Amino acid sequence: MTSDRTPDTGRTGVSRRGLLFGGAVAGLGAAAAVGADALLIRARPGRAPGVASDTAASIHGGHTVDFHGAHQAGITTTPQAHATFVALDLHDGTDRDALRRMMQILTEDAARLTQGEPALADSEPELGAVPARLTVTFGFGPALVARAAGPSAIPEWLRPLPAFTIDRLEPGWSDGDLLLQIASDDAFTVAHATRMLLKDARSFASVRWTQVGFRRAFGAEKPGTTMRNLFGQVDGTANPSPEDQDFDRLVWATDGWLAGGTGFVLRRTHMDLDKWDRLDRSGREQSMGRTLANGAPLTGVHEHDEPDFDAKTNVGFPVIPEFSHIRRARSENADERIFRRAYNYDHAPSGGEISDSGLLFVSFQADVTKQFVPIQRRLDELDLLNEWTTPVGSAVFAIPPGCSGGGYIGETLLG
Repeated sequence: MTSDRTPDTGRTGVSRRGLLFGGAVAGLGAAAAVGADALLIRARPGRAPGVASDTAASIHGGHTVDFHGAHQAGITTTPQAHATFVALDLHDGTDRDALRRMMQILTEDAARLTQGEPALADSEPELGAVPARLTVTFGFGPALVARAAGPSAIPEWLRPLPAFTIDRLEPGWSDGDLLLQIASDDAFTVAHATRMLLKDARSFASVRWTQVGFRRAFGAEKPGTTMRNLFGQVDGTANPSPEDQDFDRLVWATDGWLAGGTGFVLRRTHMDLDKWDRLDRSGREQSMGRTLANGAPLTGVHEHDEPDFDAKTNVGFPVIPEFSHIRRARSENADERIFRRAYNYDHAPSGGEISDSGLLFVSFQADVTKQFVPIQRRLDELDLLNEWTTPVGSAVFAIPPGCSGGGYIGETLLG
């Protein structure tokens, strides 16, 4: 639920000027005065001083997303413009009790940051005053679950994906024990929240990898517009909606400590834009099965028209080729569907290329083995887009359910 938030702008207690120049600090050094001022800043909830909260709220920087609830935010939340995904590896000495302390600390600061309030040990509280729909979502890898509650607590699907022939996976982009998905409409906010949360976790875990993604800027397109990837294709047209009757069945787990949570898959897919540039427009549309102009299937006019896979050309060939991406991703089994929330990435090129770009494909599903894996197998067997795409990273996490105020993420496993 998104809401405008205009924190109290009033000041209470001794003013900064009074501390620095009044008798209250007579005989104290400047450092002591600054320290006392910092204490007053932290004692006041809401925005940090010097931030024009009315200006932020009048645009969209003051918009917040509720942190607490039955499900974690950042799943069905309308995707923000920027996202950072961080995987951490647990230190050897991080046992069940340490995991509980870690998640309590992380939950407390994530809840504060998402509401535009500084983290408890934030030495730059001004940097957290513009949430811009900030969400923080936590995920657990199999090793964390095993340390918390033993191997029997690990869901059957919580493991690395099976090997696919198209994979060229790199350890530096794969796996991990703890996931942080941090997203906002403001890249500055994401950067600050990421640093605060990693400071919280550094006594318990170390960073394994960080992946940064983006979409169109907030307000650049009409709400509800399907994102485009860097091939220029609409990406996610057939995504189920949270309003669909079967959405809960497809996305949310129902058993054990994970009830109300979900399964998370991240596939880092390199896109060879230099090679893609050499393909004509017709070839690009045939490989996807949709037009580039508006994403309509090759048998339709509008983006959300239902593809007609039986339609034939005048000479008897399928209008939507068997090797097209939308044909290979489609299943006759209605249970083989996922809820996707992808982001683009773009890094400095090397090795004579002019781009190093791709897609951070993120999906949520109740059971990774039954929903995601069959789709990926069909794409692995025959998808023309494989000529220009290469999976280089892969990770699977269990996303615990949300928590109520005073609780913490993971308490169903660690409590």
